[in-house]
Amino acid sequence: MQKRRQQHLKNIFTLSTLQMDDTGMKRGIVIKDDWLGYSLDLFTYPEHHHEDIESVYIPHGVIMNRVERLAHYIVDDFSDQNIMVLCVLKGGFKFCSDLLEFIKVLGRNSNKYLETRVEFIRLKSYLNDQSTEDLHIIGSSDLSFLHGKSVLIVEAIVDTGKTMQALLKHVETFKPKMVKVAGLLVKRVTHMVRGLTDYVGFEIPNHFVVGYALDYNEYFRDLNHICVISKIGKMKYKV
Repeated sequence: MQKRRQQHLKNIFTLSTLQMDDTGMKRGIVIKDDWLGYSLDLFTYPEHHHEDIESVYIPHGVIMNRVERLAHYIVDDFSDQNIMVLCVLKGGFKFCSDLLEFIKVLGRNSNKYLETRVEFIRLKSYLNDQSTEDLHIIGSSDLSFLHGKSVLIVEAIVDTGKTMQALLKHVETFKPKMVKVAGLLVKRVTHMVRGLTDYVGFEIPNHFVVGYALDYNEYFRDLNHICVISKIGKMKYKV
């Protein structure tokens, strides 16, 4: 039974946690193009989303375990430095919160305690399920508090990379000591900008996913799992 389960997981995920591509980026767990997700009947989720999602793409427990692993990478890389965490809202708040909790737990159980300060930035680059060319920083764009700091940008999802590229360019103008990026999801899309994300949770095909604070026009943030939105869901909440 255990052997069959391991083979099943192997068919879903290409485990390449330490694999490096030609840019040196840790690719994380690479999910194959033909993976469509688990049946909804296998998991609990808000009933009002019954027709709005097709499948559970990445279960909450798998997400949490991978986030814990990323915390280990970050603690090792930042060593004794303090971290200025820049959380990209709104989609990144769950990932950021869980990631920092794991970092604190690791610090309490070792001599690698990292002092973390968290600031928030809100970006908007999506219209319905399409990423746009424009980067909009909502609220203050003055990030002068990053000057001379070791910065960790925490983002829920990176697809073309154009938004992250623009954000990194903006952050660099404030002359931080160093900048690294943690992305829970990185999409395999045409013409994506590679090498932007230092810590990757999952590399996924070009599917529009929701849940774990990822939204579709501000809906679906209440899902614990990362799910594939259905056509009904897209039409129901389209603006």
